[in-house]
Amino acid sequence: MKHVGIIGGGFAGLTAAYELSKRGIAVTVFEADSAVGGLAGTFDVQGERLEKFYHHWFNNDLHVLDLARELGLGDRILTRFSRTGMYFNKNFFKLSTPMDVLRFTPLPFFDRIRLGLLALKARRVKDWRSLENLTAEEWLIQLGGKKVYEVVWKPLLDGKFGPYASKVSAVWFWNKLKLRGGSRGSGGAEELVYFKGGFTAITDALVAAIEKNGGQVLLSTPVQGVEVQGGKVCGVKIAAGITPVDAVIATPALPMIADWLAPHTSADYAKQLRSIEYIANVCLVLELDRSLSSTYWLNVNDPGFPFVGVIEHTNFEPTSTYGGRHIVYLSKYLPESDRLYQMSDTEFRDFCVTHLQRMFPEFKTEWILQSHTWRATHSQPIVAKHYSQLIPAEQSPVDGFYICTMAQIYPEDRGTNYAVREGRKVGQMLAGKLAA
Repeated sequence: MKHVGIIGGGFAGLTAAYELSKRGIAVTVFEADSAVGGLAGTFDVQGERLEKFYHHWFNNDLHVLDLARELGLGDRILTRFSRTGMYFNKNFFKLSTPMDVLRFTPLPFFDRIRLGLLALKARRVKDWRSLENLTAEEWLIQLGGKKVYEVVWKPLLDGKFGPYASKVSAVWFWNKLKLRGGSRGSGGAEELVYFKGGFTAITDALVAAIEKNGGQVLLSTPVQGVEVQGGKVCGVKIAAGITPVDAVIATPALPMIADWLAPHTSADYAKQLRSIEYIANVCLVLELDRSLSSTYWLNVNDPGFPFVGVIEHTNFEPTSTYGGRHIVYLSKYLPESDRLYQMSDTEFRDFCVTHLQRMFPEFKTEWILQSHTWRATHSQPIVAKHYSQLIPAEQSPVDGFYICTMAQIYPEDRGTNYAVREGRKVGQMLAGKLAA
């Protein structure tokens, strides 16, 4: 029996392992963390699993929805309309429907029209390659004008990418607009999807299916490198020794993969893997005894605030799921070297709460029942101009070593839906090669 080692127990790695194990191929998943899920990992809140970093699906995320149904979990798919808004210049603005856009007073009326038409113009772009030589800033100014860009889009780009904002490709932003525009219902409101029991219910089902098919998932097992003989991968190095394999699928961030392959490939190839930059994320999750507002997704378009959004999860999934607690996410993208990323959990919470009180003056620290701070070093690849030329191929120069990471998802942005798509693809492809 052929044996495949899969490095990383996120959605891509588990889906690849599932596809291989279905076809009678032995698999071992090596996960460094104490639980599977990757960036969609969860923690316990009043007996319910909740994502460490806010997650939802769009109603057109068919790859992950089809997987849930295939695993017999279709009855847990929940579809709801969301309430979105913006905090700008000490005011809250609702932005869920086209009429909300027309009432958005920070922009002159003509610019509100331009803002409303911008998404429609973006969806008319059929070939993303035509945007590869433009930054998001250049393209958005072309579509909506300077005023719309400065008020609406620039703060979001700055909040998401920090010092890398001016480098971000128009392709990345185009896909965001296309995806969100395609998830709106007939009345113009955005329709989003959540999964009852949290995303961990799907990863748990994947693990159960893999183990039923004879595979194994090893937790708290970081990979230290790979064994290569005659230009072909033959083992995965862990603390306990070397696990013999016929092939490897690696799903972590590219700099980690570069470290493993550097002794076995050219310096140019390792340099290519490291050419894609990443930004980190620190996310504060608050369990409150009452609600902040009626908005699910509040974009913070004020550069004086340390977070890009206030996501009140329990304005989407009801508080009854979490024992009556109100769940709020405060998310900040930043370089790993940033002072905020280096703060202790308590320091970061207090820092964020001070700014939260500027937005919601009635908010008191006594409302906080519990808080959690989560960090991810490689949270988001920086999708720069001509990004398609930076993406490494699935097959590395080492025979049998395949790469399947979020940095290769393009022109779409990283997310569980596309992780499932890519995991299925590489799993099915490798199964075919091993059978041949």
